[in-house]
Amino acid sequence: MKITDDRAFPAALTALSGVDFPWEYDEKADEPSPANIDYEPYEEFESAEDTADWLRQWTGNKDLDEAEFRLFGKDGSGGLAVLWLVREGPLTAQPVMFFGSEGAVGPVATNLGEFLWLLAGGVGPHEAVESGADSGVPNEELRAVAEKYSGTEPLTPAEVLAKARAEFPGFVETVDSWCR
Repeated sequence: MKITDDRAFPAALTALSGVDFPWEYDEKADEPSPANIDYEPYEEFESAEDTADWLRQWTGNKDLDEAEFRLFGKDGSGGLAVLWLVREGPLTAQPVMFFGSEGAVGPVATNLGEFLWLLAGGVGPHEAVESGADSGVPNEELRAVAEKYSGTEPLTPAEVLAKARAEFPGFVETVDSWCR
C-alpha cells in the first residue's frame, strides 16, 4: 500500500484556519458555554521534525516514525488533532484522530470531510473523545465550510463519531502498544 507523503495543507483546513472558534464563559452557570468548540486550527501542518518530537514524547517510544501523521490543530490544553495516514489516497481521505494532553486518545472522524461535519455540529476533537457527540451547539459558519469542502452529505456529530469508532475500534489499543 502506498501512503501519501503529501504535506500540502488541504483547502478545507485552510478554510478552518480562517474561522474564529467560539470560546465563552457562562458567568451565570460558572462554566464554559455549551456553544464552545475547544479547537484551534493551524495554518499549516506541523513540520516532520516537530511531529516526530511530539509522537516520541507522547508515547515515550523513540523508535516511532512520524510519517504516518499530520498535525493540523489543537485544543486549549495542548491536545492534538491529527490525520493518521493509514489508507491509500489523498490526505483528505485519511482518518482524523485526537491525542489529548492528559492521555485521552481516540478516533474522531473517518476522513477530513466528516471531521468538518463534526465541527459544524459544534463538537471539536477534544469533546468528541472526552464528552461524545451530544456536547455541542451547531455552528452556521462551520456548516458553511462543511457544505463547501466536505464532499459528503451532512452528518450529525453522533453519526460521524459512530462511523469513526466502528472503522477504528482498536485505535486506543494500537496507540497503547506504541507507548513505552
